[in-house]
Amino acid sequence: MTAPLAQPLAARSLLFAPGDSPRKLEKAGLSAADLVIVDLEDAVAESAKPDARQAVADHLKNTRRRQPHWIRINPLDTPHALADLAAIVPAKPDGIVLPKATRPDAERLDHYLEAIEAAAGLAIGAIPIFVLATETAAGVFDVGNYAGCPRLAALSWGAEDSATALGATSNRGDDGEYDFPYQLFRALCLTGAAAAGVSAIETIQGDFRDAEGLEKIARKARRAGFRGMLAIHPDQVPIINSAFSPSPEEIAHAEAIVAAFDANPGAGTVGLNGAMLDLPHLKRAQALLAMKR
Repeated sequence: MTAPLAQPLAARSLLFAPGDSPRKLEKAGLSAADLVIVDLEDAVAESAKPDARQAVADHLKNTRRRQPHWIRINPLDTPHALADLAAIVPAKPDGIVLPKATRPDAERLDHYLEAIEAAAGLAIGAIPIFVLATETAAGVFDVGNYAGCPRLAALSWGAEDSATALGATSNRGDDGEYDFPYQLFRALCLTGAAAAGVSAIETIQGDFRDAEGLEKIARKARRAGFRGMLAIHPDQVPIINSAFSPSPEEIAHAEAIVAAFDANPGAGTVGLNGAMLDLPHLKRAQALLAMKR
């Protein structure tokens, strides 16, 4: 049995919290983040991983979640991934984040989840997945290949892991902007998510004290087509939520576009405030209105 396709992930802010820190887990859960990603991978030292996965399972079982809690497991080519899934899935996480992945990895994760869901008496396909798709060189070449991937709800990209994979000494130029390979990976992630019909999620802004820089990046990301952004600190969450929420002016303009087409059923183009609009304008207006909260 193949798990069904998932709905695109609807979350503006996705806040990481280390799985081995109850204090930070609690703080993340009390934040305004739309979604919490509990991390069993990079944020947890090798020796602490067994205790962390059990602590996260207990957290899922015993905590009243104010927002969805997704779990970033360890990569499938490590000895930790299956142990992570065996501990976490029976505790009913809201989703699984798969790092350093390719399309075959995502399909293998689907099979693992199916087996563990069945053993735990859970509905098959109940747990969606979110793939970090450009963290390895092989993953970059697969990022446009996720259409029809079972359970997939979102794709994101990783500037730091991809730089490590390429042997780079830095991923930014002298002007502070990402060098070309990482701009390319970002664009491929956005395009790959669109091709797969899932949400594209912008990567982290590492300097959580740079509020002005974060706002600029987040607004640019939404304008480009990303639907949310990863956060590493609760202080980043309100800025991200604001940037990924349409303004009243944007909503009013989109509603006017939809009304203009509704008033001219069957028309391929309509005029509005001196501008000629066609169906792509209508589709973008409808997509923006779907982002209202």
